Amino acid sequence: MNPPRRPLLPLWAAVILGIGGGVVYDGAFPAIDVWPLAFVGLALMLVALIGRSIGGAILVGFLSGLAFYLTQVSWTALYLGPVPWIALSVFESLLFALGAVAITLAYRWIPRAFPSAPGRLGLLPVAIAGLWTGREWLSGNWPYGGFAWGRAALSQSHGPLAHLVAWFGIAGVSFIMVWLVALAIECVRYPQRPFAPSLDPASGRTDATARRPWIRIAVALAAIALVLGVPLWPATTSGTTRIGAVQGNGPAGYFDGAQPGDVMNAQIQATIPLIGKHPDMVVWPEGSADIDPTRDWSSADVLDNLSARLGAPMIVGTITNRHGKYFNTSLLWKSGKGVVDYYDKKHPVPFGEYVPDRSFWMPFAPSLLGLIQRQYTPGTRDNVFDVNGIRAGISICFDIVDDQLTTDMMNGGAQVILAQTNNADFGRTKENMQQLAIARLRAIETGRSLVNISTVGTSQIIDPDGRTIAQIAAYKPGAMIEDVPLGTTTTPATLLSRALEVLACGLGLGALVVAAFTAPRAARASKGARRR
Repeated sequence: MNPPRRPLLPLWAAVILGIGGGVVYDGAFPAIDVWPLAFVGLALMLVALIGRSIGGAILVGFLSGLAFYLTQVSWTALYLGPVPWIALSVFESLLFALGAVAITLAYRWIPRAFPSAPGRLGLLPVAIAGLWTGREWLSGNWPYGGFAWGRAALSQSHGPLAHLVAWFGIAGVSFIMVWLVALAIECVRYPQRPFAPSLDPASGRTDATARRPWIRIAVALAAIALVLGVPLWPATTSGTTRIGAVQGNGPAGYFDGAQPGDVMNAQIQATIPLIGKHPDMVVWPEGSADIDPTRDWSSADVLDNLSARLGAPMIVGTITNRHGKYFNTSLLWKSGKGVVDYYDKKHPVPFGEYVPDRSFWMPFAPSLLGLIQRQYTPGTRDNVFDVNGIRAGISICFDIVDDQLTTDMMNGGAQVILAQTNNADFGRTKENMQQLAIARLRAIETGRSLVNISTVGTSQIIDPDGRTIAQIAAYKPGAMIEDVPLGTTTTPATLLSRALEVLACGLGLGALVVAAFTAPRAARASKGARRR
């Protein structure tokens, strides 16, 4: 392996730049929510990796990731203290470091293998973007289902690129963002750091792109215009359904000492104003029926009477126990019939809703992991309810970050998405706003109205273009009822689904592999030319 050329920055400066980039990058996400900071943060972290050794890339990548994740997921420490917060941040930062090594190798090999303008301004930024997207895919899927939080695209729910998720999905927009940043960096770097002089190696003359900055400026502006020129996807709808959604603001947290029935009573009180308003369905949040109505007759009787008075079926979150296994469940309840359909959460949170490989992990933090008594089992049922002829996709809490579950509900014919969540254990942190931002992007991505209903907020009804139709302020009880448009469109993102992610990752890995084999041969040829 050829040693790297002199790095763009000394290691100490790269470490500072990478850490700063991680912090700035977090500022693009809620609650700060300044979307341009994502591009600044990405640029700082990428520049810090140029020319690094493998060890340097690991150090810079790890510290960049740590700076980002310690701020991004600080809400995990609210009740449980620093151990889970630091453990999650460190693990995700190790994956960040792995991605940093791949990106550093791309910066080393691709310019040597393809030193001309098409290689430096064309292939290299595509490879960098693909490798970044590949690292996001790995983080979001491994281990134990992954942790798909903090992907680049999730910073853009209020930015000018938000509409692109309907075309390219979450992974595709992450790819585009990193591509734009990597291209901008190369447009600046290209003449200053040639790996092999073009046209005449002996004289050291550079090509026209290096000599004429207006060409590089034109390339960068054309890329920006190309991205911003993608039109809004026409999110067609047909008809509406009248949906009521209830935020009880009850003591729904795991750590606030709620007594059985307290959460449900708060939900009932907040639901009463909907009586007489003729909803077609009423949605309660995750875990809102804290006494399982499938096993308790009094809880079932309450839901039955309330459904009858509302004149509508209810979609209610509860914890069920079947065949000795616990499930985080959403019930479709109809008066006089009880449960007519149910969905069990397919993506329970590891070390939150269950402890994977408990016997292995318990010795590391027995007091903390001992708090997790229930072992929630992943569900296997489809995530679409037929609510009196309306196809409603069901998402329970962290389900919303899982791309495959979004694909599944669209394949199931969902016309509207009901996203039930319980944010109470995260208090007044930025977690609920981060999750709401993801929900908004899912609405745009699928071309579907989305009801994000939380126990404590912020709850919103969002239309297929990402606009807020109605909302309930955080930490206040309330109910909203709206005639919600029913989506009929099939967006490119939902049609192509995971194929877009495979393509993006494949471009990065493919370019890296090709360059790895081509770079040594190109280096030998360049050396021979200089000798002549």
